Amino acid sequence: MIRNNKSHAFPILIQAGFLCLLFSCAHRVPWTDLFNGKDLSGWTQKNGFASFTVENGEIVGRTVPGSPNSFLCTDSIYDDFILEFEVKKDCVLNSGVQIRSNSYPLYMDGRVYGYQVEIENRPERRWSGGIYDEARRGWLCDLSGNEAGSKAFDFIGWNKYRVEAVGTSIKVWVNGVPTANLIDDMTPAGFIGLQVHSIPDDSSMAGLEVRWRNIRIITTNVEKYTTPMELTVVNTDNTLTGKETEQGWELLFDGKTNRGWRKAYEDSFPDKGWEVKKGMLTVKASEGLESQNGGDIVTVAEYSDFILELDFRLTKGANSGIKYFVAEAEENNKASAIGLEYQLLDDANHPDAMLGNHEGSRTLASLYDLIKAENKLVFPVGQWNRARIVSKGNHVEHWLNGIKVLEYERKTASFRQLVKESKYRVWPGFGEADSGHILLQDHGNEVSFKNIKILEIRDRI
Repeated sequence: MIRNNKSHAFPILIQAGFLCLLFSCAHRVPWTDLFNGKDLSGWTQKNGFASFTVENGEIVGRTVPGSPNSFLCTDSIYDDFILEFEVKKDCVLNSGVQIRSNSYPLYMDGRVYGYQVEIENRPERRWSGGIYDEARRGWLCDLSGNEAGSKAFDFIGWNKYRVEAVGTSIKVWVNGVPTANLIDDMTPAGFIGLQVHSIPDDSSMAGLEVRWRNIRIITTNVEKYTTPMELTVVNTDNTLTGKETEQGWELLFDGKTNRGWRKAYEDSFPDKGWEVKKGMLTVKASEGLESQNGGDIVTVAEYSDFILELDFRLTKGANSGIKYFVAEAEENNKASAIGLEYQLLDDANHPDAMLGNHEGSRTLASLYDLIKAENKLVFPVGQWNRARIVSKGNHVEHWLNGIKVLEYERKTASFRQLVKESKYRVWPGFGEADSGHILLQDHGNEVSFKNIKILEIRDRI
């Protein structure tokens, strides 16, 4: 009987083991190795000439005097993911891992930019695991208020990082300790890059090392494998960084109210056609009718010498604009208020892109009907793009996504000739006011704005 019991039990144990194996396979976390431990297949170096080699199953980056920041980047692009890696470095060497980062020839000659998960070299500060915006905005989420997180990084041994990037959320852990909890939607996708930081030309820092190993990623059913985090969320929308505050920037939109704005030619904000919701200022669609629904809105204040920045998001086929030096001096004007215009347009789907008295002058980022924007880096409809207008004296520049796309001088013979050849020839002294309002245009298409800020530079440059 004992022998028979054992003979019956053995197949049962086999079946149970098989079921456990099936259960384990069904619930196995879908990790993919980004590094095969043997060579740098799937990776390409961008910027700089620091060395990257493979030793003992580790990627080793070594500093070279005189080199700018160097990055070993994945050939693949990632949007939502969970990334884990281990890193060890020489104590005095700064480093980081880029996520959702990009490199375009038009942007700073191909310089790598985007979110960087910090690997700190300053024991007195200890911001490893914070999030820095490389070659763009600077610190987004530091560890100045996170004592536990600041102590997590081991400056001598190996450190395990976990990064969860899902939608607009980016979370970071170092050795299991939460270090960053960021909400930011400037860049939805990009490559992953391992940084070897630049060093002075002093040869004493040559050959410093940073090592990575066990680099793996989840890209399937990412939300299923995310980890709750109680760390306070840092949301970058409609806020100023500490550096911007020191420089004197001011927000023109607080993300919650229409304070500081009114309808053009009127004293109050429109009672229809515009909405403030989810941190965005949005003009509603109204069948493409120009200034016939909510109407244009202008800043209460006027500006002369300034740097204006804002993020805008177009819908398919949308037309709108950012106007400046708006004086509201016209009479019986039933269309948009008059001013110099940074054109906002879906070039691929709106017929205005093919129009204009000067060829191409009604395309995105152009000085509307006067000067065409050149060498543009444009992110697709539905994604955010960043406009920048610089006005100093009579000199004006238009920028799009960090690239200067045109510049001109107001009140010159050449400028007046352009005006004479445009639709604005009927407006005496067009574009020559000494100061004016900033305007966001209602052209009957849905367009959203946020992060609207201005720096008056009259006494600064």
